Amino acid sequence: MKDFQYITNSSPAYIESLYQDFVKDPASVDPEFKKFFEGFDFALTQTKNGSNGSTNGTAVAAPAKEIQFKTADGVDWKKELGAYRLILGYRNKGHLIAKTNPIRPRKDRGANLDLAFFGFTEEDMDKNFFAGNLIGLGATSLRNILQHLQKCYADNVGIEFKYISDQVQIDWLTTEMEKKFLNRIPLEKKKRILEKLNEGVMFEKFLHTKYIGQKRFSLEGGETTIPALDTIINTAADHGVQEVVIGMAHRGRLNILANILGKTYEQIFSEFEGTGKLDQTMGSGDVKYHMGYGSELKTPSDKTVHLKLMPNPSHLEAVDPVVVGFARAKADVMYSSDFDKILPILIHGDASVAGQGIVYEVIQMSELEGYNTGGTIHFVINNQIGFTTDFDDARSSDYCTSLAAAVHAPVLHVNGDDAEATVKCAEIATRYRQEFNSDIFVDMVCYRRHGHNEGDDPKFTQPHLYALIDKHPNPREVYTQFLIENGEPDAKDLAKEMEKKFWGDLQERLDEVKQKTLPYTYQQPELWWRSLRRATVADFDQSPSTAISEADFKKIFDAIMKWPENFHPLRKVEKLLQDKVKLFTDEKKLDWATAELMAYGSLLAEGKDVRMSGQDVRRGTFSHRHAVLRDENTDESYNRLSRIPGAKGEFRIYNSLLSEYGVLGFEYGYSLANPNALVLWEAQFGDFGNGAQITIDQFIVAAEQKWQRMTGLTLLLPHGYEGQGPEHSSARIERFLQMCAELNLVVTNVTTASNLFHVFRRQLTWPFRKPLINFSPKANLRHPGTYSKADEFTKGGFREVIDDVFADDPSKVKKVLFCSGKIYFDLAEKQQKDNRKDVAIIRVEQLYPLPLNQLEALYKKHNKATWFWVQEEPLNMGAASFLQMNLKSINYGFISRQPSAATATGYAKVHAQEQTEIIETAFSI
Repeated sequence: MKDFQYITNSSPAYIESLYQDFVKDPASVDPEFKKFFEGFDFALTQTKNGSNGSTNGTAVAAPAKEIQFKTADGVDWKKELGAYRLILGYRNKGHLIAKTNPIRPRKDRGANLDLAFFGFTEEDMDKNFFAGNLIGLGATSLRNILQHLQKCYADNVGIEFKYISDQVQIDWLTTEMEKKFLNRIPLEKKKRILEKLNEGVMFEKFLHTKYIGQKRFSLEGGETTIPALDTIINTAADHGVQEVVIGMAHRGRLNILANILGKTYEQIFSEFEGTGKLDQTMGSGDVKYHMGYGSELKTPSDKTVHLKLMPNPSHLEAVDPVVVGFARAKADVMYSSDFDKILPILIHGDASVAGQGIVYEVIQMSELEGYNTGGTIHFVINNQIGFTTDFDDARSSDYCTSLAAAVHAPVLHVNGDDAEATVKCAEIATRYRQEFNSDIFVDMVCYRRHGHNEGDDPKFTQPHLYALIDKHPNPREVYTQFLIENGEPDAKDLAKEMEKKFWGDLQERLDEVKQKTLPYTYQQPELWWRSLRRATVADFDQSPSTAISEADFKKIFDAIMKWPENFHPLRKVEKLLQDKVKLFTDEKKLDWATAELMAYGSLLAEGKDVRMSGQDVRRGTFSHRHAVLRDENTDESYNRLSRIPGAKGEFRIYNSLLSEYGVLGFEYGYSLANPNALVLWEAQFGDFGNGAQITIDQFIVAAEQKWQRMTGLTLLLPHGYEGQGPEHSSARIERFLQMCAELNLVVTNVTTASNLFHVFRRQLTWPFRKPLINFSPKANLRHPGTYSKADEFTKGGFREVIDDVFADDPSKVKKVLFCSGKIYFDLAEKQQKDNRKDVAIIRVEQLYPLPLNQLEALYKKHNKATWFWVQEEPLNMGAASFLQMNLKSINYGFISRQPSAATATGYAKVHAQEQTEIIETAFSI
C-alpha cells in the first residue's frame, strides 16, 4: 500500500487532472488512488454534512465533473488527500505504535504518524472529510477518523500487511480491522475466554504448588495462548477443518497438552512423579516436555476435530517441517489432498522464529506445489527474551516475525494481556487461512514469569524487566479486572462467578480428583500403523521375498517405456529410452534407472503410494532417472509412472527447493503419516546430506527409541570416490554407522539394479518400518556391471551379501576381499583382467544390521583364505571403525586410504594414484 506523499506535494492542478482521468476511465489510475476517488465520488453524489472546508451546516455536492482544486463547497483536494494518506499511514505503519507490549513502553520505530506529517494542524481536527467514507464512517471529522484508525490499527493490536500485493487479501484484512474488529464480544464468548484462561493459569499454579522448582518450562505470562489456540481450533472446525496438527517447543507444552489436547493431570503428572509405567521394551523414552500426543475433541458447536501434537527434540523449530510434511501426507491419504480439511499450527518462540534458519526454509515451501499444505498458522509466544538474551541482541529486524514478508504472510501483533483482542486475532487468522490457503502469523507479545526454566534466576541478566514482571498481574487477573471495571452487569457477575470457580477447580486438582479421559477413535492410517510390529534380530537373518510376477513385470516395463501419442520428448531422451528397451529385448537385462522405476511402479500396482523429493530428482542429478519427461515443443511434463494399468497408488515426485534440513524434515513428517507409502529423499550429492544433520540425528535415528515412532523413510545419498574432490565424494558412511544400534536403521550400499529393486520393495513388505540409508552410485549408474537379468526381479528378494561367482572354486581361493559399493567394480575389473581365481571378492550390500550369519558362513566356506576389508574411504571414515567394533568373529585386515581430515583429495591425479594403490595393494598383499 502506497503513501502518495509525492502527490500531496504536487500542484492541485495535477491532482485534479488525475481525478478527471478517473472520471473518464477508473482503470487508468493507480488502484489505491482509484479507491480514494471512488470513496470521494460516492461522498459527492450524496448529500453530506459538511466538508473539509466547514464544520457545520449542510453542503450539497456539485456534479463530479465540475469539481475544481478547491470547490465552492469548500472541498480541498490536498487536505482530502492528506486524510487519505493518514488512513494509508495507519494501515501501513500503525503497528509500529500499537500498544502491544504488556510490560514496558515500545521502542520508537519511526512511524511518522504525526498530524503534521500529513499536512494537518490541531485546527483541522474538527473539520469534516469525505475520506471518512473509506473507513466506513461517512464524511466525518478528522478527530473521528484519527480515533477510529487508532482503535483499529494502534491500540492493543497492530497488523502488518503493507507488503501483500493481492488486492483481494488486502481488502479482506482492511474490512476485518476497520469494520469488524471493534464489534463487541458476546457474553458466551467472554465466558469461554475466561474458562480457558482459568484452565491455563490453574495448571501453572498447580504445578508451582505441587512440584515447586521442577523443570516444566511454564507458560506463565503467556497463558492467553490457551484461549487463542482454543479459538483457532473451534473456528477451524466451523470452517470445515477435521484435523489439526500442532508443532511447538517445550515452553507451555504441558499446559497445552492438558488444556487444548485434553490430556489428564493424572497422565501428565505420573510422568512428573516417575509413577508412569516404564516399558523400556518400547524404547528408552524422552523427557515429558518433548513427547507427542493425539486426541479427539468435540467443539462447542458439536464438531469433531482430531488433534495431534508432534513429538519434538530440544532443537528449536526443528519440528516445523515435520509438522507440515505430516499435514501434507494426511491431506493426501485421508482428505483427497483437500487442504481445507487439515490445519497445521506452528507455535514459535520469539528468539527461535527470528534466529533459526529452518523457519525460513519452511515458509519458502508454503506456496510450492510439492510442499504446500493450504497455509500454516504461525502463533508466536513472544516473551521478549531468549533464555537470557534480550530481543535487541536476538535479531536485526523490527520484529521476530519480519520474515513473514518474504511470502506475503500478514502478521497480527497483539498484546497478550488483552485476551479478547488475542482471541479476535486468532479467529481472523483462522478464517484468513481457510479463505486464502496462505500462511499467517499471530505475534502475541507477553512475558516469561520465571527464568528459562523454573530453577533459573532471570534477575541475573534482566533485573529491571523482572522487577516489572514481579508486580504484574497474570492475564486471568487482568481480564477478570477488566470485566469487573468495564463490563456490563452480566459480565461483572460472570467474572466474579468464574473467580470462585477457579479456586474451587484448583483445589480439586490439588486434591487429585479424577478427570475423565477423552474418547479416541483411530483413523485409518493409525490402524495401519497399529497392525505393524517392532522388528526383532531374527527379522534380519534373511530378507523376505519381494519378487513380482512376470505378467506384472511386463505390464510395468511396457508402461514406463511409452508416452502419449501427442507427447514429443526430447530426441536425446527418446534415444535413451529406446536403448533401455533394446537392452531388455537383446540381453533380457535392466539398468539401474529402469530397476528403480520398476520398483516404484510395482508398489503403485499394489495400491501403495510413492513420494520422492530432493534437488533435481525428476531428471536426476546425474541425468539417469528421467521419471518425468518434458515435451520439446510445449514444455509440458509427462510422469512415466502415471499410466500403469490397474495401478491404484500415486507416484508423486517433486524437484525440491535448495534445502536439505527443511526438505528432509518435511519428508520425515510425510513418512510418519502413512506406513503404506514409500517416501524417499535424495541428496544432490551425499556430501550435502549433513545440511540436514539435525533431522537425521534427532528424528530419523532416534525417534523409535525416544517416541515409539516408526518410519520407513528412505534416504538416497550419492557416494563414491571418483576424483571430484572433498565435497563430491562422501556421504559420510561412518557417521550413519556410528549411530546404528538397537535395529534403528537399515544401511545399504547396493551395487546391482535388481538389489535396488528389492531393497525398495522390502521397505513396505516388512511387518515393521525402518529408515533406509542407501549410499547410491554416481558414475556407476550406467556401469554394465550393475545391470540385472529380468529373472532377478521375478524371484527372490534382497541379497545382503553377494558371493563371488568368478572365483568359482573355493579350494583355490587364498584371499578374500570383502567390500561395499563402488570399490567392488574396480576390484572386479582387476580380478578378471588378471584372471585371479585365487582371490574372491564378496560384496556386503547391507552394512547394518550387519549380516553376521551370512558372513560367518562365507568365512567357513573360504576358511583357508586370508580376509581383508577393502574400502576407498580413508581409514578413519567409511565402514572400517564400525566393522572393527561389530565384526569380531572373523579375522581380517584393512586396506584403505590413509586417515585424513578431509574426505578426499581435490587433485584428480592424486585421486587416481591413491585409487590404484588401494587396488594394487589388495591383490599384492
